[in-house]
Amino acid sequence: MTQTILYGSPLSLYTGRARSYLIKAGIDYYEQIHNSEHYLRNVLPKAGNRQGIPTLETEKGEVIRDGAAIIDHYEAIGGHMFSPVTPKQRIVSRLFDVIGCEGLLRPAMHYRWNFDAENLDFLTYHFNTMAPRTEDAAEKAERLMNNMRNAAMAFGAVPDTFELVESLYMELLASLNEHFSNYPYLLGNRPCIGDFGMIAPLYAHLGRDPKPLSLMQAHAIRLFRWVERMNRPEPDIGEFGNHQESYLPGDEIPASLTAVMRQIAVDFVPETIAAAKCINEWLSQQEDLAPGSTAERGVGFGSFELRGSTINALAQPYRFYLLQRVQDEFEALNSDEQTDVTSMLTDAGMQQMLTTKLDRRIGRQNNLEVWLYRAYTPDSDPPYGLEPCLGPLHVLVLTGPGNRVTGRQVSRMHIFEFS
Repeated sequence: MTQTILYGSPLSLYTGRARSYLIKAGIDYYEQIHNSEHYLRNVLPKAGNRQGIPTLETEKGEVIRDGAAIIDHYEAIGGHMFSPVTPKQRIVSRLFDVIGCEGLLRPAMHYRWNFDAENLDFLTYHFNTMAPRTEDAAEKAERLMNNMRNAAMAFGAVPDTFELVESLYMELLASLNEHFSNYPYLLGNRPCIGDFGMIAPLYAHLGRDPKPLSLMQAHAIRLFRWVERMNRPEPDIGEFGNHQESYLPGDEIPASLTAVMRQIAVDFVPETIAAAKCINEWLSQQEDLAPGSTAERGVGFGSFELRGSTINALAQPYRFYLLQRVQDEFEALNSDEQTDVTSMLTDAGMQQMLTTKLDRRIGRQNNLEVWLYRAYTPDSDPPYGLEPCLGPLHVLVLTGPGNRVTGRQVSRMHIFEFS
C-alpha cells in the first residue's frame, strides 16, 4: 500500500466527517467505494467484519473503522491540531461532534427519503454505484434504498412528525446561518472537532441531496458557505476581516453559538434522555452481556413529547460512546472550570448532557464499539479482560478476546452505519 485509502461514498453522512478532517489536516489520501475485492478480502476482516463506512486503510496497511477513530488517530499523530485547549471551547467542540453525528439524523433522513420528486433519481444513481458489480446489482441497490427509507422512520421521521421535523430544521438553518455570518467556523477562524461532526449531516444529506440543498441555498447562504469551506484544504475565510487561523481568544463562546445550542437542545436533550432510559432498561435485562460484547447500533426506541407530538426514535448506544467523551473532558476539569462550563451549558439548555449516562461505559476493541464492565478509577482493580491505561482521562483499553452476547441478541442494523 503506497497511499492511504478512505473507503466511503459521497452519499454517506459519516464519510463526510472523516473526509473533511483528512482534507483540512492535509492527509494524502484517495477515496473509493467499499465494494472491491481487496476491501472485502483484506480490509473488512480487520474492520471487525462490520461493513460500515467510513473505513480507512493507511499506507502501512492499518485499518481504522469509524470516523471518530480515524480522527482520533490523526489528532494523536498531529498534536491535536483541531482540539481546542480551553475548557468551554473544548467541551463545546466535543458536544457539537455528538450533535452532528447523532442529533441531526432525523432531518437528514427525512429530507433524503421523503421527497422522491426531487431526490429519487439522484439517490438511485448513487446507490447503484455502491452495489457490487453483479447481474443483480440494481435489485441489491433497490433493497438497500428501501432499508434506508425504513431507517428514516426508525429515527422518528414519520408522517405525523413531518411538520415538526421541518419546522425545527428551518429554525436550525436560521440560527446556524446567523452564526456563520460572523464566524467562519464554530469557534472562530479554525475548524474544531465539532465542525467535523456537524459537516456529517450538513454535507452528504442536507447540503448535497437536491431538496435540502435547495433549502440551504435559499434560506442559509452563510451556512452553505461553511459547508463549502469545510471541504477545502485552505481556511477559505476571505470574506471575513480577521484572517488569523485561531480559535476565539479568552475561551469565548459566541452568543450566536449559544443560540444554536439552545435551538438544538429543544429535541436533542429530551431524545438523549429518552434513549438513555431505553438503553439502561435494556442493559438491566442483559444478565450475560460480558465485557467486550459488541455494542449494537440500536437496542430499542426512546419516546418523548415535543410541541404536542410524540417522537419514537431508535436508541443508539453510539450516541453515548460520543457523549461520554464530553463527560470525560468535563470530569478532567478543575472545580472552577467545571462551574464555568456548567453555567455556559445551562444558558444553552444543554446542562443535562453532563449527567445523562448509560449504566455501562462503551469502549473499542478490534475496530468495534464494545460494552465495558464499569468505568475505571485509579483505586479500582480492572475486571477480567480489561486493563487500565493511565492517560489523562483514565480510559480503558480492552486487551483480551471479545466475548459475544450470549443472552438476547440484537440485530446489528448495518444500514445505519452509512446513512
